[in-house]
Amino acid sequence: MLEYRTALKFVAFFLILSYAILHLGCKIDHKVRVIKLGHGLDPSHPVHQAMEFLAERVYEKSDGRMRVDVYPSEQLGSERECLELLQIGSLAMTKVSCSVIEGFVPEMSVLSLPYIFRDEEHRFKVLEGKIGRELLLAGERYWLRGLCYYDAGTRSFYTKDRPILSPSDLAGLKIRTQESPTSMKMVQALGGSATPIAWGELYSALQQGVVDGAENNPPSFHLSRHYEVCKFYSLDEHTGVPDILVISTKFWDDLSPEFQQWLQEAANESEQHQKRLWKEATQRALEEVQRSGVKIYHPNKKPFIEGVDSLFEEYRKEPRIYGLIHRIREVR
Repeated sequence: MLEYRTALKFVAFFLILSYAILHLGCKIDHKVRVIKLGHGLDPSHPVHQAMEFLAERVYEKSDGRMRVDVYPSEQLGSERECLELLQIGSLAMTKVSCSVIEGFVPEMSVLSLPYIFRDEEHRFKVLEGKIGRELLLAGERYWLRGLCYYDAGTRSFYTKDRPILSPSDLAGLKIRTQESPTSMKMVQALGGSATPIAWGELYSALQQGVVDGAENNPPSFHLSRHYEVCKFYSLDEHTGVPDILVISTKFWDDLSPEFQQWLQEAANESEQHQKRLWKEATQRALEEVQRSGVKIYHPNKKPFIEGVDSLFEEYRKEPRIYGLIHRIREVR
């Protein structure tokens, strides 16, 4: 009888201990704050790699209490769809081009203007200075808070049948643009026919002749494999539109100050890490596409700059953006 009671006590103790361990494990898992981050780029893209770096830093800073899960290649939707999901709080974070977010945050259109930046140094001074930080927060009234910018270099034209050496070469060509009014106006001002197409649909659109060309930075031109269809790449460097990492204010406001700090610090660190990755990727991309038979041109930029002058005057009737244009030009 004594042995029987001892056995019962042991079984009861084991069951209580197992329940406690299971219950504790559930509590620990429950405390991990999971952030879903969706975007449209390929996993080999330097911007995706920067976001993976951010995820590592968040996990380290929070001692595993916060985790960022990154979903590339439009798994959670296109850029526009992801922004809409952020606005209703169904997705926590996304990375989009500033050209796309201007449809949600009008002030962002200033960053899509052609030749608004004198050079790379000027671009970084603006983005990492007072103006850039103001713009990151300009979307809060639309439930979109910017955390940092990712360098997207400069965008240039690539085409199937002939190089773009002057604005007149764009005449009669259908050029894919982002879903950005500013990008469309730029192509039209230079004489082309602007055709907005989602990034994921562009390869087949080029193949099938829906468009005659597009415009983007070297890493994106390379990693998208658009060089297989377009053999002419003209580095007119018309825009230096950055990417932006965005969080839903519905999600941000629900984080504790400590969690907010960890996430912002990790974003800032990933911003600087990505700049180094971008330089390497740009050089590698240009070498690779040339090896694949792409001809690279360096056209005179002056005719392109003169061709888009009229775009800036259109903003006289929009004081907020016109003021930003002048503030950006004054940055030294």
